[in-house]
Amino acid sequence: MLKPNHNYSNLKDSYLFYRIAQKTRAYVESHDGAYLYRLGIGDVSLPLCDEVIKALHEAVDDQAKKETFHGYMPECGAHFFRTAVADYYRHRGVKIDTEEVFVSSGASDELGDILDLFDKSDDALVLEPAYPAYVDANVMAGRKIVHLASGKENGFLPLPDESVKAQILYICSPNNPTGAVFTKEKLKKWVDYANATGAVILFDAAYEAFIEDGSLPHSIFEIEGARTCAIEICSLSKTAGFTGTRCGYTVIPKELEREGMNLNAMWVRNRTTKTNGVSYILQKGAAAVFTEEGQKQIKANIAVYKRNAKYLTDALDKLGIWYCGGKNAPYIWMKCPRGMSSWEFFDFLLEKAQIVGTPGEGFGSCGEGYFRFSTFGSPEDTKIAADKLVELLSE
Repeated sequence: MLKPNHNYSNLKDSYLFYRIAQKTRAYVESHDGAYLYRLGIGDVSLPLCDEVIKALHEAVDDQAKKETFHGYMPECGAHFFRTAVADYYRHRGVKIDTEEVFVSSGASDELGDILDLFDKSDDALVLEPAYPAYVDANVMAGRKIVHLASGKENGFLPLPDESVKAQILYICSPNNPTGAVFTKEKLKKWVDYANATGAVILFDAAYEAFIEDGSLPHSIFEIEGARTCAIEICSLSKTAGFTGTRCGYTVIPKELEREGMNLNAMWVRNRTTKTNGVSYILQKGAAAVFTEEGQKQIKANIAVYKRNAKYLTDALDKLGIWYCGGKNAPYIWMKCPRGMSSWEFFDFLLEKAQIVGTPGEGFGSCGEGYFRFSTFGSPEDTKIAADKLVELLSE
């Protein structure tokens, strides 16, 4: 008889966003005609920029002609895409070889798949609050998870704790859910810690395009020593609206080795075994993101989401409510008012103002008492929601 993976029985009963969807569905069904202001899940609301659409159409036309048709693509990524990403890093002063860039179908997929590089006995350190998939992917693999809590006292930016030991270190900056961003000095402490202990950092840089403070690092490879201890996983979902198009990239330096095994070479072997690559059409569209015109257009879209953030932070400032994020990240992490728990505040906003956010408790126990707003909604809805928030909490 087949033996199933019993690690699945150790997962929480329901995934955070599935539970939110159930609650909102129940509310709409019991309130005929109700309109919800959705500031919860981090899905974008603006379409792909013109430069990307143009490239996608050109790629589709290429597939209609024998002389430009493409079948299977290189599993690790087309040369034109890998070069575009390497040039993007180079323009920011970070030298990356094209063979260190790997195309992916998005950061969420890659964050799970990348665990193939590590032994099941390796422990995973998760800085909480954290994106739930970090935890769930390791639970499914049967891996021990070490939780490092953070809080308001350290701006939700914890530093290494010598008493806490793990071999896989998850760091997300700008952070989901808190919107907090590590400085170069603080990130250097993690790099030094990883090199000293032989750990590997999985650096989730999905939101780097939202950083506007020039002193903050967009990439972990801006930090000296990172090439011997870090893997960077990036997404075009929030950068360029690829949530429904699915494309991202991962950077694994050739210097990254453990116990005589080269992780770059291991990932080449993994990808050439387990995937047939990302389609030519998607890679052509993704490469357009890194052109001069593509960068100009996606920055215009990001500016819209930043204005959304300002609507919400202005509202919280008026109310005198503590928060972080919103400036260099598309998420705002606020302290729940009136001593409410995070799920109590979720129900309160849904019932009283038809606003949907994300309870902090869903990102780990130290997220209890906090609440996340996404700034990816429409400007009209976000402005109304911000005004409703002020009205409701001023009472």
